[in-house]
Amino acid sequence: MKYLIKFYTFVIFSVIFSFNSYALEKIKIGLVIPLSGQNKELGESVLKSVRLAINDINDDRIQIIPRDNRDDPDQTLEVSRNLYDEGVKIIIGPIFKKNTIKLNQLNNDLTFLSFTNKISNSEKNIISAGVNSISQFNAIKKFQVLNKNERSFLFAPNTDILEEIKTGVKLSKIKLKDKFFYDPDPTLITKQIEDVTRYRVRKQNLADEIKRIENSNEINKEKKLAQLEKLDTIGGINFDSVIIADFEEDLKSVATSLIYTDIPPTRVTYITLNQWFDKSLINESMIQPIYFPSVNYENYKIYLNKYNKNFQNNSNQIAFLSYDVTGLIYYLLFQNNFDVDKEIFYKKNSFKGKTGVFEIDKNIITHQLNFYVIENQKIKKIF
Repeated sequence: MKYLIKFYTFVIFSVIFSFNSYALEKIKIGLVIPLSGQNKELGESVLKSVRLAINDINDDRIQIIPRDNRDDPDQTLEVSRNLYDEGVKIIIGPIFKKNTIKLNQLNNDLTFLSFTNKISNSEKNIISAGVNSISQFNAIKKFQVLNKNERSFLFAPNTDILEEIKTGVKLSKIKLKDKFFYDPDPTLITKQIEDVTRYRVRKQNLADEIKRIENSNEINKEKKLAQLEKLDTIGGINFDSVIIADFEEDLKSVATSLIYTDIPPTRVTYITLNQWFDKSLINESMIQPIYFPSVNYENYKIYLNKYNKNFQNNSNQIAFLSYDVTGLIYYLLFQNNFDVDKEIFYKKNSFKGKTGVFEIDKNIITHQLNFYVIENQKIKKIF
């Protein structure tokens, strides 16, 4: 990776050359986030994180201009147009994909780095900087090889995230044994999983075998019956791992239903998507071990401590991403002699920030994620 550098090394390097021959003209970068309304707290956290990054970069040439989009597509369009009229060519934001739908009405030389992780149906001038499904399935592919999983079964909810999951599966070219898209209604999940895992067939197999042994004259008949009575089902399953593409309580519902159908994590490997180190999973000992890709955990904890020390409150995941997005923009500008050109987002480049290594190529950002397991109520790094 020719262009790979460490973020803090890069910051020190930039400070040393802060008085070099580059133009001292201010480079204006817009920040379009909700600073009012129900997502005001989220927007304010992103603003603080961006300012934290700018403080670490320590280059007076960079000027951040925040604007309130009120979490509304029309307001996003209006403030973005105003920023462009003020000479802004790069905008950090908006946070949610719904607020990008009208941005194709603006000039093509205005580039947005949105925090959404949704990559399907995106405009060419909108770069999705969230931890997308391609990045996550790429990491799962690596784990499959490491863990020798050759028959992974994908379980995904039939909701608005399904299209992104399908895109990630297709573009990552992950190897899957089968796919199952379930209704997320918690009252229906167990029945659906019973059907797809042939639970009732396996349950009946056990009952039939017990009856056969009872009616037989086999040696050690009582011992065999005692062993069978300890089982819930009999019969193989045709997958060695299950990828549960869900989150929070829905993830727990699916995992619990798998356990109920006699497919516990001791029998097949439980894998899921980026959970952002959800602390509630640590206490769910029944569904452990459970594996997942995510950003660099140690750096995440360091960032959270730094943010808390500076602002006396807690950051969120999107604000964490905004810290690295700010560093990425500065790095690309530095590489381009601080000439603001949208082509800098199309050239293949790698950058090492707090989240870990991520690449940008043809205005698509992919993260090289780490991999973790929650086991015995502890988070451990796999790679």
